[in-house]
This record gives sequence, C-alpha cells and structure tokens, in this order.
Amino acid sequence: MPPSKFANRNSEDARTRLPSLTGMRFIAAFSVFAIHALLTPVFAEKSLQMFPAPGGTAMLMWQSGFVGVSFFFILSGFVLAWSMRPGAGARSFWRRRFFKIYPNHLLTLVAAIVLFGGVFQMPLDLTTGILNALLVHSFFPQMEIWTSFNSVSWSLSNEAFFYLLFPLLWLAVGRIRPERLWLWAGVVVGVIFAVPPAAALIFPDGPWDPLTRSPYLEFWFTSKFPPVRLLEFVFGMILARIVMTGRKVPLNLGSWTLVTVVVFFVAPYLPLTYPQVAAMVVPLGLLIATGAQADIAGRRTWLAGRPMVWLGEISFAFYMCHLLVLNYGHTLLGGGSWDTPAALGVLAILFLASLAVAWLMYTLVEKPMMRFSRPRRARTAEPAEAAVPVTASSG
Repeated sequence: MPPSKFANRNSEDARTRLPSLTGMRFIAAFSVFAIHALLTPVFAEKSLQMFPAPGGTAMLMWQSGFVGVSFFFILSGFVLAWSMRPGAGARSFWRRRFFKIYPNHLLTLVAAIVLFGGVFQMPLDLTTGILNALLVHSFFPQMEIWTSFNSVSWSLSNEAFFYLLFPLLWLAVGRIRPERLWLWAGVVVGVIFAVPPAAALIFPDGPWDPLTRSPYLEFWFTSKFPPVRLLEFVFGMILARIVMTGRKVPLNLGSWTLVTVVVFFVAPYLPLTYPQVAAMVVPLGLLIATGAQADIAGRRTWLAGRPMVWLGEISFAFYMCHLLVLNYGHTLLGGGSWDTPAALGVLAILFLASLAVAWLMYTLVEKPMMRFSRPRRARTAEPAEAAVPVTASSG
C-alpha cells in the first residue's frame, strides 16, 4: 500500500471502516468468557477445574483470559488513534468515552450489588464499592478491591485511565515521524518485556498464588496496574499510525493468526509473569494491524461478515454482563458440577443467556447513550464512531 494512501488524515479514506477488527472483538470477549466459565465450577472433570491450580486444558483457558484483555487494550489504543480527527477537543473525547463505558458499568455494578448482596447475602464493603464506582479500583493491589462486585470492571478502571491520558498521549504519538514509528513501537515492546523482571525485583518476597502460578503482587503489578497496562494501549496507538501512514507491516493477517495461535500454546510455559502480557503483545498487535490493512485493501474476511460484526458490536455489553450471568445462572441451575457433556450444555445455555442480556444492554443502554454523547446538531447524522470498532476493554 503506498504511503500516500493515508497522507491526508482528513480524507474519507482515512476513516475506512474496519469490520474485521469489530469481528475480532467478539473472539477476544469470548476468550474471557471461557476462563470465567472454568472458574465457575460446572465441570466434574479435574483437568477442566481451575482450583486449587489450573492444569491441562484449564491452563490454556487461563491463558485465554490474558490474551483477551491484552487484545482489548491494544485494540483500544489502535481504534482511538485511528478515529482521531484534526481539531477534536479533549472535552468532547472524554464525554464520548464516558457515555461509552460508564452506563454499562453502572448498570452491571448495581446488578452485582443486588446479586451478591441480595441473592447471595454476601457482605458488601462501602469503601470498596465507591472505589469500584469511580473506576479506580485496579490501582489497589488488594484482591478484594480490584475483583470487587462485577470483577471484570477492573479492566474498565484501566481503560478510564487510558482515556484520561489519551489527549496528551496523542500529542506525543501524533508527532512521531513516520520513519521512526517502528523504532518507537520496538521501544514500547522492549519496556513491556522489561516489566516481568522489574516486578520480580520490586516484589521479591511476596506470597505465591497457585492459581496465577506467580507471586501475587507480581501478578497484580504486571496484569492489573493501569500505568503498566498503558504500554499496550500506547503500542496500539503507534500501530495505528504505522497503518495510517502506509508503513509496511511484515506478513499478513493469515500469517499473524498462525503466529498468535502458536505463541498462545507456548506462552503458559514461559518464566516469571511473561505469559500474562509480554508473550502475546507482538502477535496480537500485528494481528490487529494486518486485520486493518485487509479491510483497507477491500479483502473480505470471515471476521468482517455480518454475524461477526453484530457479535463484535455487542461484545462490550457481553464482556460486562457475562460473569454475572455465569454466577447467577449456575446457582439457578442447582450450583452443581456435571460430567463434561452436561457441563458443556450448561455453559451453552449460559452463553446464550449472556448474549441475550448483552443484546438488551447494547440496544437499550449503550446505543442510546452513545447517541446522547454526540452534540445535538450531530444526532441526526451517523455516529462519528460508527467508522471504527470502539472497544471496551475491551477486558
């Protein structure tokens, strides 16, 4: 693709729709569903159980949760950089981001309070609830804080931090000379790879967590702490500029799909906390970049088909509601463990229920709120963000 393709960021070509990335979003959301499905004790088969420590198939599913969230963070930086327009103000950006993520967060937070406090009669801490409501809870290493209420919202705490900094980050990333973009991408990846040994030095004597197969504080610092996860977001922003400026991305979508699958199976066996983020960051980032290039070139992929795009559109709502559906649905169905065929049947029912709830949230909450977030004069036009797949964090 010639560099001049994206020389003018104001052109319509520069805002090409990216349906393949929208389809990818649902695969990432489903990978998080898979790990939470195993954390729900539906399987009697030991190789599929997560406690006291993951083994066999369960270990790979545990890896899938890391992959899904990392994908969302990289994609979030990519699509927000991709959708930036000259002269766009920080205030309007923050307004759109607030109405994108907070209504679904508030809805699922209230649902979690009702579910855990009312149905399960669990004690709820007011201070922890306030931290969760303010989306600052992933800054705290205590597991009872960052996993509080609807525990998947820890990733929204990270996303809120990313959004707060994005206007400043864009001032820096937007000024990188095109010929130096790959160099800066490499620098960011290098810092990401330095995080696991740095975490081991910062927290040398922490307690070991058998579930995460790493010292607990190292796990939190590497996989939950927003300033550390910001690196993936910035990597996504730089990759967006690489694609926008027509820089050559090595290999293609199919090749990076294969690399991603291979690294996925290898990653759980790496030392320290490398499996949680660093191992997958390059293949995931280049999977996103080559997916965008395929859409730009007009190469239709199965990811860009109508079913996958629809699933991608509701993926944020699916991500936000699925754990609550799993928890309550498992209890409603008797709270037991079953042999593998029956357990898979139970999970299929809970998956479809999660999709139904996600569709309702998307239709009745997310779309109306995103429409409301636009200036009144623009509400009769097509939404500005319809051109790109806006992610949650997605994880």
